[in-house]
Amino acid sequence: MSIRSHTFRNTLYSMAGTYTEYVLGMLTSVVIARYLGPEGLGVYSVAIWLVAMGVAVANSGSASTVIRFVAELRGADAMAQVPTMVAWTRRAQRGYLAVLLVLVVALVAIAGERFAPGMDPRLLIAFLLVAIASRASYMLNVGIAKGFEDFGIVARVALVGAPVNLVLVLVACWLGASLEVLLGVFCVSGLVFLVVSARLVAPLRRGHAPAPLDPGFMARVRRHMLLASATVSASFVAASEVEVVFLNVFTGQEAAGHFKAAYQLALGMSALVPGVFSALLLPMMASARAQGGGLPGRRVVSTTAYLGLLSSLLVAFALALSGPAIRTLFGEAYADAVPVFTICLVGAAMTAASTGASSLLISSDRQGTILALVLASCALKLALDLLLIPPFGLIGAACAFITVATAVVVAMFWLAMRQTGVAPDWARLARIGVAAGLAALAAMPAARGLAPLPGLLVGGVVLVLVHGFATLLLGCWTRADVEQMQALHRRLAGARLVPGARLLEWARRRAPEEASA
Repeated sequence: MSIRSHTFRNTLYSMAGTYTEYVLGMLTSVVIARYLGPEGLGVYSVAIWLVAMGVAVANSGSASTVIRFVAELRGADAMAQVPTMVAWTRRAQRGYLAVLLVLVVALVAIAGERFAPGMDPRLLIAFLLVAIASRASYMLNVGIAKGFEDFGIVARVALVGAPVNLVLVLVACWLGASLEVLLGVFCVSGLVFLVVSARLVAPLRRGHAPAPLDPGFMARVRRHMLLASATVSASFVAASEVEVVFLNVFTGQEAAGHFKAAYQLALGMSALVPGVFSALLLPMMASARAQGGGLPGRRVVSTTAYLGLLSSLLVAFALALSGPAIRTLFGEAYADAVPVFTICLVGAAMTAASTGASSLLISSDRQGTILALVLASCALKLALDLLLIPPFGLIGAACAFITVATAVVVAMFWLAMRQTGVAPDWARLARIGVAAGLAALAAMPAARGLAPLPGLLVGGVVLVLVHGFATLLLGCWTRADVEQMQALHRRLAGARLVPGARLLEWARRRAPEEASA
């Protein structure tokens, strides 16, 4: 199977899993946000953030470690060493998890009222213990599946777990459940994800008698794990919605709820559009590094262009349709979240577009450099949150987020360019930006002149059509891309849509060639 076909198959599986998990997860978040209101969502969001932080610290890079090194062993045809690698990673993760859970109990006992006012500390401790342990183990199972490049497992887990979670939340809200009951539902869904993922991942480790790992290889693994422990924890603070904690402390629970709604929607959209492709990049970059030559640099250039194309659609959406989206999904009670959503979605789109560069650095034993960058961005974010949130509230939190996102993206590209000696195709990226601007301008009249739901629907259709046409008109796709579009058009439309066939043929003749990746 060719690299293009293999990547396309994995993309389809990843689309199924990612779209199911994030669409149903987004629906679940909307239901909870509408049910609790901004103030209740502020308290709920802090509890969920503590779980996410706990999962990041508990895994301490074990997920990225198993993805990278399992893919590397498979690329080197050392399948007998893969079970040993997986077992070692599991032991390391359980050690981190045990230490973390002890620290969680101590933290809540000392400052639980500060983080979640009004909640019983014992209930909060039980919630955090169950939720962190189940979701950390589930995320490691997902990492194992990605290391084997078996994205079908990821899709199947999402197809089971996400609908169960949504149904449980709907039933709880229908019954008038309290905030504590909703947190209990979150624990149950985590256990569902864990059980399903464990059953599906188990067969991957069979079929090969475990073989010992090379000492030199293990030295690299331990070094990666040690640096990733600090990197993942610090990068979580730099990339997550830590602003909800500061807003709860300095501004109030209602502001935290507004930020959570805006950030969650922006994060979900960035995962749904470019995230489908970016999820494949770490194993691809690890394999490219093992093959050597100029392949890693060429892949960074091509993936940055593709992610830029997908991310530009999000930027256009943020500029034109933020108001209708927030008002349609969350209601007028969350109107203050509109500008925050615009800023967060632009920042999330920029971050997604840089995934090719960051995946290259992670797969290239540059953890020391990445750690320095992440620690700097973490310190910058905490400083900006402390500086901007007390006087400016929501807008200060959004400005802190996008400032850090921009700084990290610039640094990632600079480091990747230094390592590969290859720069992104800036002219192509500029054309993509122009296409996004044209699409946003075309969608604005519908967004501003119609009620929220019609404005979102009509503006969305206009946005997608103009963006697609503009990217073809401005030569944002390569000739191979357009040829694949022509093949898909012939398969689906046959001879019925002659204007579409003519447009694609015209675009193919104008499209540039692409270096082999």
